[in-house]
Amino acid sequence: MARRLPPLNALRAFESAARHLSFTKAAEELHVTQAAVSHQIKGLEEWLGMPLFRRMNRALILTETGQSYLPPVRDALDTLSHATERLFRMDGSGALTISTMPSFAAKWLVMRLGRFQARHPELEVRLHTTPQLVDFSQQDVDIGIRFGAGNWPGLRCERLMTEDIYPVCSPSLLDGPRPLCCPEDLRHHTLLHDDYFITWGTWGEAAGIAGLDHARGPRFDDSALLLQVAAEGGGVALARGVLVADDVAAGRLVRLFDVHLPGNYAYYVVAPPHYFSRPKVKAFRDWLFEEAAADPAAGHSRALSAAESATTSTPDA
Repeated sequence: MARRLPPLNALRAFESAARHLSFTKAAEELHVTQAAVSHQIKGLEEWLGMPLFRRMNRALILTETGQSYLPPVRDALDTLSHATERLFRMDGSGALTISTMPSFAAKWLVMRLGRFQARHPELEVRLHTTPQLVDFSQQDVDIGIRFGAGNWPGLRCERLMTEDIYPVCSPSLLDGPRPLCCPEDLRHHTLLHDDYFITWGTWGEAAGIAGLDHARGPRFDDSALLLQVAAEGGGVALARGVLVADDVAAGRLVRLFDVHLPGNYAYYVVAPPHYFSRPKVKAFRDWLFEEAAADPAAGHSRALSAAESATTSTPDA
């Protein structure tokens, strides 16, 4: 069914004049003459068959019709403006908006982003950190990095990195009154928990520790905060290899024992399938896989096939 719509320029003139209650100010805003604004509004009133303004000697007043017409016209123009701005942001230049978890941003991505920026100085990188899943259809995000099982419907998911789970602590705990020489020595130390993933109970079974009270100790919903507390000597953390590797390399944390477990989940590069053809998204995606391949803490990375994605049902973080 064909839409019956008035001219767009006339609607812009009406919205501006109604907002300012002045043809003169509307003309200044739209960079046209006052006569042009008056002509556009007169044409719109003739097209509608009803007046929108009362023209007084020194005032411009909206009629009842004009008052009721203004809100939907303003909303329609705002929608068009936002949609157009979003289209411009989707091209191969300008800003690249990346969404990821705060812990991954703080402990892995941020310290590497400079290398990407040096390679692509034409791109303005915007980092959107949130523990929540973003809606690509509603938010201005170009690409995401998520941690989970890879089952996000409607998105292309490429497995970037897997990781091992193992205990870490501050170097200060190694020389304290209760040195950590073997897994059984954990009985004398505070255990720090990241409840989303492999637990101390699971690790303790793999290490063959009998009688370890694995439920004690504080719990954290942010892995970066967990590692910070461990680095300050607050206890022993069960750490995720990708996030803790730089702290271990810098000596802020030390890896304990030889027992490690493969993580249940992996890091994925995600976006709607057609986003991957955009030059800026492809550039960032390719750079991410280069960085992951060079990271000794990262496991095998590859794209997740459609069949795997369809059959994976583990909850995502």
